[in-house]
Amino acid sequence: MPEKKPDKLTSNEFLKKYNILDNRHNFDRIWALLKKEYPDAKPSLNYSNPLELLVATVLSAQSTDVQINRVTENLFKKYRTARDYANADLRELEEDIYSTGFYKSKAKNIKAAAQLIVERYGGEVPQTMEELVTLPGVGRKTANIVLARAFGITEGIAVDTHVKRVSGRLGFTKHTDPVKIEQDLISLARKEDLDSISMTLIYHGRKICQARKPRCRVCVVKDLCPSSIIFIGE
Repeated sequence: MPEKKPDKLTSNEFLKKYNILDNRHNFDRIWALLKKEYPDAKPSLNYSNPLELLVATVLSAQSTDVQINRVTENLFKKYRTARDYANADLRELEEDIYSTGFYKSKAKNIKAAAQLIVERYGGEVPQTMEELVTLPGVGRKTANIVLARAFGITEGIAVDTHVKRVSGRLGFTKHTDPVKIEQDLISLARKEDLDSISMTLIYHGRKICQARKPRCRVCVVKDLCPSSIIFIGE
């Protein structure tokens, strides 16, 4: 069986196969270049309040922001409060979010989270990491997004598949667990940058450092990236 090329490996397989050099000493230089390349890196999910952001972020797993915005345009008109979601017919809610993928588990989590928000938090989305992660379907990634974007509270860094892949390739972390990756990035970054790191790495992951075919030759940080020689050389 032919050996997989680097661009065919998962993030975990890539880190196991290639001993990426510790590149943390170059973080500030790389971060400066990426900030310049993506000066307006912001989430593109549409929302008008914390509950809408929470729901949109839960729905965004394994989907695109464009698709989520299409779905929530009508969803947010139909379900306006946590109580609306809590009292929703599960089958009907599944149909409403069907096109986002994994609709059964997403609908179940949204309804259950809304019930907790109503019963435990008076119908208002909680404003602490500890409380948010008790909600079904809400991990640190979603909680970080809600805290930063809805409440202006910078607690950490939202680690999604792009952040995981890019930070590993750049040599900022040796870990594959999102919580450990988050801690590694927090240790490198200034607190005022925490909110923008996630979206900047996501933009870079979507545009350049893609999973299957990273575009290393046109990457602004290729000369500082320990993985670029692997992709360009093979």
